[in-house]
Amino acid sequence: MNSGSEANDLAVQLARAYTKHYDVAVIDDAYHGHTLALMEISPYKFKRAGGLGQREFIHVLARPDSYRGDHQGNNDDPKIGEAYFKDAKRVLDQAVDNNRKIALCITESMMSCGGQIIYPAGYLKSLYDYTRSLGGICIADEVQVGIGRSGSKGFWGFQHQDVIPDVVTIGKPFGNGHPVSVVVTTEEIAQAWEDRKVPYFNTFGGNPVSMAIALSVLEVVEEEKLQENAEEVGNHCLQRLNVLKDKHQIIGDVRGFGLFIGIELSEDRVTKVPATEKANTVVYSLRNRGVLISRDGPDRNVLKIKPPMVINKKDIDFFIEQLDQVLTEL
Repeated sequence: MNSGSEANDLAVQLARAYTKHYDVAVIDDAYHGHTLALMEISPYKFKRAGGLGQREFIHVLARPDSYRGDHQGNNDDPKIGEAYFKDAKRVLDQAVDNNRKIALCITESMMSCGGQIIYPAGYLKSLYDYTRSLGGICIADEVQVGIGRSGSKGFWGFQHQDVIPDVVTIGKPFGNGHPVSVVVTTEEIAQAWEDRKVPYFNTFGGNPVSMAIALSVLEVVEEEKLQENAEEVGNHCLQRLNVLKDKHQIIGDVRGFGLFIGIELSEDRVTKVPATEKANTVVYSLRNRGVLISRDGPDRNVLKIKPPMVINKKDIDFFIEQLDQVLTEL
């Protein structure tokens, strides 16, 4: 396909064809694409003013935010993951009680637009197991986080949660700017799609130029050891950010793996009130200093650090110096 949206759209269709069910479980504030079908299942889109609103076949699970959510603590504490899973189970059980049938649970392997959220230990495994027990399948949206970005533990983000999805969607990094995406699934699920006798056609999907580019990207990631670079440079960035956190009270939380990092800005470390306007000031002040980042999350107070995977420690040091000066001025 040509885009992450097209990949996720096809993944949803595959799930519905295989399970013969329709309903979707999705995490609050998640974003999965900009087609009409995907905006319907993306709280990041349908909750906003002017959005579509929540449809009856969408079941929204609490965002498993261990910093500012209902269950707070260390992400490595399995009790946090279990607590958020129990919240999700209640939502799914209520859907079943209302005679709804779950076709799929779609999750970003690490939430990006939802605020650079790293799931607590065990959460995704429990959610996957329960979804399957209800007859649904599990889709891992790797459009923003896949292909080595999260460092040495996994080429894919879902490996950090020790799970294997039924469907994986891959987009943005696959073509390094060129429009190309892919859906990976099992033979069994693919066959259920074939059995529908409704052909899938994509004008430019699988064209030789895109395939050559995608293959070249994978070769460069391997040959130039960009996954290893993400681990090394990402750890350097996290270390320097945690030093800044000790210096600047506005930094409430620093989290992430590899070159997927979030900096949550809070007005107060006790109340954790989101510093939304200050985050906006930081983003534009950094832009004026030659550093491009963005902010997101439900309160738009999380700085998103997702640089090109060829970035080096010198680049990171420049970013940290500029961020330090901006926060000092703020």
